[in-house]
Amino acid sequence: MPNLNCGLDLIGEVLYGKWKMRLLWFINEGFQRPSKLQRKIPGATRRVLNVQLKELENHELVGKVIYPVVPPKVEYYLTDFGKSLIPVIGAIGQWGDQHDQRLRELILKHMQP
Repeated sequence: MPNLNCGLDLIGEVLYGKWKMRLLWFINEGFQRPSKLQRKIPGATRRVLNVQLKELENHELVGKVIYPVVPPKVEYYLTDFGKSLIPVIGAIGQWGDQHDQRLRELILKHMQP
């Protein structure tokens, strides 16, 4: 059972996953088709993106429309609940931009054997 005692625990459970914040950000920017999301996040496999999109859907941050065509066409959209996270994700991104040099150095320093 996850620890759900405070807001940080809750947000961690909802956003835990390497690509979730990027998925939310890119869906907000208008990249709704899985293939377009895959192109925006080339380091992620289609399977991992599908798993994380499903988790975001289960947490009601994104919704999905399946069009009855062959082959099936799927588009994702942000729910109002998901849209409420965009300013938070933007603030995290700005912090990363402000500290990019330091963060890069620290990350690379700890990656070396």
